[in-house]
Amino acid sequence: MSAKSDILARLRASLADAPAAPEAPREYRRESTLNADQTREMLVDRLEDYKASVHSAAVPDDLPAVLGELISGAVVLPDGFERAWLPAIDEVEDPLEAACVITSSTVSCAETGTIILTGRPEEGHRKLSLIPDHHICIVLADTIVELFPESWGRVHDTGLEGPITMISGPSATSDIELERVEGVHGPRRLDVVILG
Repeated sequence: MSAKSDILARLRASLADAPAAPEAPREYRRESTLNADQTREMLVDRLEDYKASVHSAAVPDDLPAVLGELISGAVVLPDGFERAWLPAIDEVEDPLEAACVITSSTVSCAETGTIILTGRPEEGHRKLSLIPDHHICIVLADTIVELFPESWGRVHDTGLEGPITMISGPSATSDIELERVEGVHGPRRLDVVILG
């Protein structure tokens, strides 16, 4: 028997007479009480509070102009990103060579101001959204929900397994004296374009 097996066997034996874990109360709201406009307004408010910039595009044909105003430098894109949404860009393959990344998203939670990427083809691998200094994220208006249980349900419905990236504003951290430092764990600049 290995040392690991021995330790795990002793842990199992010591837990044999432990009582069952109690059922956790689920007293929080699971469904939104807000309409689509109120939910969108809440998301915009939260994102701006987190120092993200929020822009709008009514229809996909508006995206090239909106993105053209935001893009600066070389861009890296996920393989499945809709190229018709783009203006002329300097596209690179290596995220380390990119000044900017543009992705889509799975769902956004207005209550927390969180955009969730699940690694679908139009969102790319996790590293794609974390390496470049500037992230532009396209959020479809019909993917904005009010509550976290609603957003988690949408993530679950994708059936995807693997890392999930939750973004609530540009990357930032604070030291013990509350000095804010941006860009430590990801992009220093986040632009969100709500489509629809």
